[in-house]
Amino acid sequence: MRLTAFTDISLRIVMRLAVARPHDLLTTRAVADVLAVPYTHAAKAVARLGELGVVEARRGRGGGLQLTEAGRGTTVGALVRSLESAGDVVGCEDDPPCPLRAACRLRAALRLAQEAFYASLDTVTVDSLVDAPTGPLLLSLTDPGKKTGTPAL
Repeated sequence: MRLTAFTDISLRIVMRLAVARPHDLLTTRAVADVLAVPYTHAAKAVARLGELGVVEARRGRGGGLQLTEAGRGTTVGALVRSLESAGDVVGCEDDPPCPLRAACRLRAALRLAQEAFYASLDTVTVDSLVDAPTGPLLLSLTDPGKKTGTPAL
């Protein structure tokens, strides 16, 4: 099973916000740049994460993104279920529909496997995702557009 790019981006955003210091209110643009994802994709992910109550986005001066307490404690399984489209792993009802769908046992087996996948992710919280070495790595990422290092002499 492969997660959609939308879910991947959303999870990366949540992880980056999980290690943000309380005074670091990152913008969607900054998070997109640091995680090397398109701004428009990041903006859609932030909007959805806001709808889910995982991320709080404040506008204006002093605004930015912040992971909510509910977001910190949520499980990766719950997030992935909410972010992925509710559907079968295979396209039994696609156009054209599979001719085996009326008597196929594969669909049920794959649905069980999908639930086992989600259940294994239910044991992982957002906070646990950013334990070392991931958290320090996330904090070390810098905006590729910003100039860093020592000034030239």
